[in-house]
Amino acid sequence: MSALSFVHSQGLTLPAQDAPGPVRAKLVHMQPYEERLTAPRSWWFIAVLTGVAMALILLPLGTLPMLGGLVGGGALAAAAVSSYGSVRIRVVGDSLVAGDAKIPVGALGAPEVLDAEEARAWRTHKADTRAFMLLRGYVPTAVRIEVTDPADPTPYLYLSTRSPERLAAALTAVRA
Repeated sequence: MSALSFVHSQGLTLPAQDAPGPVRAKLVHMQPYEERLTAPRSWWFIAVLTGVAMALILLPLGTLPMLGGLVGGGALAAAAVSSYGSVRIRVVGDSLVAGDAKIPVGALGAPEVLDAEEARAWRTHKADTRAFMLLRGYVPTAVRIEVTDPADPTPYLYLSTRSPERLAAALTAVRA
């Protein structure tokens, strides 16, 4: 069994630069784009402060409840930040996977790269309520992709991304 078939059969992903020579080209073709929209560091600091606040709230009850509040409050806040910041955008095979949505690239039009100002406009006054929006306010740039499938009522996809040019290039490469 080759390394590529093992990776594929196990549902694993390897960074393309760590793969051996001929496998590297196949891995790059299999997965030309992947991005995780992680939460900013300041949110993790707020999670720590939430734990400290819970400890201070429970301080009058004693040392043990205070420590429980510190650990429990910090852990719950960290879990919330981690959950919100774990969304991924991937182009895999002939599909675009954005969060929980999986869309065939054949049902999509040409991607439009949005700078910070244009992305803000599409998040606010230009937005359509029927659109699929993978929106993260802490990511200023985005890609907007028209949905060309006539059976789909979704007019377009709005995807917050830190590297919109790379995502647009990956989608264009898959379409070609």
